[in-house]
Amino acid sequence: MAKKSVRLTRSGKTTAAPPAQRATATRRKRLRPPRLLTYVDAVARHGSIRKAAEALSVASSALNRQILDLELDLGSELFERLPRGVRLTAVGEVFLAYARQAISELKAVESQVEQLRGLVRGQVGIAAVESVTGELLPSAITQFQAKHPNVRFHVRIGAPDDLVSALIADQVDLILTHHPPPKKSVTIVSTVEQALCALMVADHPLINRDELLLRDCLAYPLALGDATLAGRALIEQALAQAYFDLDPRLISNSVETMKAFVRMNRGVCFQFRRRSGKALIPPGDMMAVPLADPALQQPKLILAARRGRVLPIAAARFVELLKGVMSAEDHNETTGRS
Repeated sequence: MAKKSVRLTRSGKTTAAPPAQRATATRRKRLRPPRLLTYVDAVARHGSIRKAAEALSVASSALNRQILDLELDLGSELFERLPRGVRLTAVGEVFLAYARQAISELKAVESQVEQLRGLVRGQVGIAAVESVTGELLPSAITQFQAKHPNVRFHVRIGAPDDLVSALIADQVDLILTHHPPPKKSVTIVSTVEQALCALMVADHPLINRDELLLRDCLAYPLALGDATLAGRALIEQALAQAYFDLDPRLISNSVETMKAFVRMNRGVCFQFRRRSGKALIPPGDMMAVPLADPALQQPKLILAARRGRVLPIAAARFVELLKGVMSAEDHNETTGRS
């Protein structure tokens, strides 16, 4: 039989709590940061009081009044009012850093409380390069959720600079990137060597080769990543030492777009892959062949977090699993070469 909720009256007698109160007592609410900190973070993120109010589902006049009251208390403006939107002042930058740190620490506290209750729940935010979204990252998430089904993931794809910006702003917990992040703001958690590979359809004329050079690809329609992608920077370094140049028919910041172009034109594009030699790419219609140019032998996949941040329990647990997945890839590569 379920226990009834009771309350103690001033006379010392106990009475049954009303049904609504009992429901409130049994329904656990998540910790929420102070509204004022959430308001400042939202206005800074959206660059507009109106847009922030819409995102928070509050009246823009009420939000604006809260910001004005805070500025009055501080004796300084947090935001510079512009014809279209707002921009942080120097004081605003300082207060925003405090607000985001406080919000982040509250999430960590909630996560630690959950751990004490024997639960792992919450959301893990990851910003990553597109090359890990086909196999490595979905595989790691699947393994993790098999043990911790109450954890949700939010994965966003971006260029290296965008990934670091999101990490520093605590918009995500972790990043996976090929471009070494600034050590002043970021802690490198794990690295694994990778290979830059040529991608082509499974019956391509070059498919019988175990490895290729960039110049081997010149005779075929080429799709090349744009300047925001780490692979493009690596290729440019190799071309600086070569006597030839590439003439891509397509330049894009989307790996999937380049792969579609390659399928339709029997061409070649380039993507980072684990160092496992020539390999079939899911769902099985394309192959990856490693490039052997000396200037292309340096790439690494880097897992990083913001320096000084205490990760929520769910994110910290996922880091340990992801490090293991990356270490296994590194081990498989070493075993394959021995």
